[in-house]
Amino acid sequence: MNDIPTPDDLARALRLAAATLRGAPADADWSRPAGTLGWDCWSTAEHLADDLLAYAAQLGPAVPPRDRYVPFLAARQFPGGPNNFVRAEREAGVDGLIEVLEASGGLMVAIARTASPDTRAYHPWGLADPAGFVAMSLVELLVHLHDIAQGLGLPWEPPADLCHRVLTRLFPDVTVDPADAPWPTLLWATGRTALPGRPARTEWRWHAEVRA
Repeated sequence: MNDIPTPDDLARALRLAAATLRGAPADADWSRPAGTLGWDCWSTAEHLADDLLAYAAQLGPAVPPRDRYVPFLAARQFPGGPNNFVRAEREAGVDGLIEVLEASGGLMVAIARTASPDTRAYHPWGLADPAGFVAMSLVELLVHLHDIAQGLGLPWEPPADLCHRVLTRLFPDVTVDPADAPWPTLLWATGRTALPGRPARTEWRWHAEVRA
């Protein structure tokens, strides 16, 4: 199995995520909490779109920054809310929100496909290459779709191979027990569930830096 996350992996995950969100009932309440987060489903989807576009932006400059984020102006819409520079117009409805997510993710896919493998750019959890930013985009997408799906009552279980590649690239400290499927292990690694013999994590991080 290929252990390096690819732009095609992210494009695939985006298609699955958009299809899942479009499967929400027309009267679904997007103001409901997203899983165990302190944000509602709408704000979490905006945060996800913001993450994807921000990761694309890190790889975008001719000389990507190695000690800071690209200085977009971000703001919180409510205390404790996500600090975003990406927002969706409420008047555009859920279809518009999903379109914003697809556009942000599509830009990340496109820039990851063209970036040199030697490119390095800043993330607070390690200086990352394009494959690392793809992996970070994937973990954001997979677990935040889980959060939103919990809030909206939607089914969401991403493909095992995507979860395996994310765990391999970003979580070298996590042992993938053969008895545990990659998806529950990724949820455990990101503090969202417990596994047999492994209580839920109260603190966690991934490792974005390039490893030999």
